[in-house]
Amino acid sequence: MTTVPRGDDPPVEHSNFALEAKQFPPRNAKLEYSSPPAARPMAKTAIVSGARADGPLVLGIETSCDETGVGIVRGRELLADEVASSMDQHARFGGVVPEVASRAHLEAMVPVLEGAFAKAGVRPSDIDAVAVTAGPGLAGALMVGVAAAKAYAYALGKPIYGVNHLAAHVAVDQLEHGPLPAPCMALLVSGGHSSLLLVPDVTGEVRPLGATIDDAAGEAYDKVARVLGMPFPGGPPIDRAAREGAPDAIRFPRAKLHDGTFDFSFAGLKTAVARWVEARQDAGEPVPVADVAASFQEAVADVLTRKAVAACREYGVTDLVIGGGVAANSRLRALAAARCESAGIRLRVPRPGLCTDNGAMVAALGASVVAAGRPPSTLALPADSSLPITEVLVP
Repeated sequence: MTTVPRGDDPPVEHSNFALEAKQFPPRNAKLEYSSPPAARPMAKTAIVSGARADGPLVLGIETSCDETGVGIVRGRELLADEVASSMDQHARFGGVVPEVASRAHLEAMVPVLEGAFAKAGVRPSDIDAVAVTAGPGLAGALMVGVAAAKAYAYALGKPIYGVNHLAAHVAVDQLEHGPLPAPCMALLVSGGHSSLLLVPDVTGEVRPLGATIDDAAGEAYDKVARVLGMPFPGGPPIDRAAREGAPDAIRFPRAKLHDGTFDFSFAGLKTAVARWVEARQDAGEPVPVADVAASFQEAVADVLTRKAVAACREYGVTDLVIGGGVAANSRLRALAAARCESAGIRLRVPRPGLCTDNGAMVAALGASVVAAGRPPSTLALPADSSLPITEVLVP
């Protein structure tokens, strides 16, 4: 388990926990459930917007993939953002193993929560609400976070908000750049998603305009990195190698660039890179890794930014937000900045630490939802691995 500090934050020190074996009742046994303690009733209504001058204090929990993230936000002020990553445990498999990720979340949850409260300088009883990623993501991983959030909400008598992981990637930008313009365009790019979204209201209305029809951009990065002999995850090593290469050295395909839609496709690009490398190897010629990395990266950034700018123009939107793990990529950020400037579009991209999965983004969306007066979720809140982006808040 690796704990990833944010900025100058010291890492959270914790030890692993052994899971005790439990005796479960027979499968058909009738189970009885107790009610919440009378002294700590579960909040049934939304917190009144403006009840606190400095904004609601919200705990956010994120466990959709391989990072255990806990964030604490007061309004749009970030107080704590602690993340424990199990990436090292997945690297030898070349991808995230769901069961390994789920067990890592179990081990990390309590110490990361404790670290976040210590960093923020608040007690659990101080929080106004609990927000948690309810989906989309890995089912087992999501269940760990949802269960932890329910436990805190139940014990403290606080409202719980099950929120959409993708909407949270949009909302986190508010922690750096202030309120989101209404509407804005969002380009989300990660290992599992590549989407263009029109966002009139991040707390309740998000409209999908396009998405990948096969591999996500981050997934293509991972697969190309493997072809080039680079470690997993592939984004950072490809980005570093590309700085020494020529982006125009090899003209890799740009699928769906002129098809009139806002959809993406990166499976063919990944295959084209693999075939090009194999041809060089079969011919006994050296593979110019830096040039391959730079040319591949240019193809990805070219398609993503062209379609994002085109979507802004078509819908008359003047603000573009880029989020997700791939938003940390240096070439994507630079090309997006240049093209947005030329098109008169304001570009908003969070710092790299807020682009990858984290609890701060969940807390940020939770704080926005609370401030908007949205009704909270119930304790029957499910984990939904295929939660659609149109469902920002789960009942």
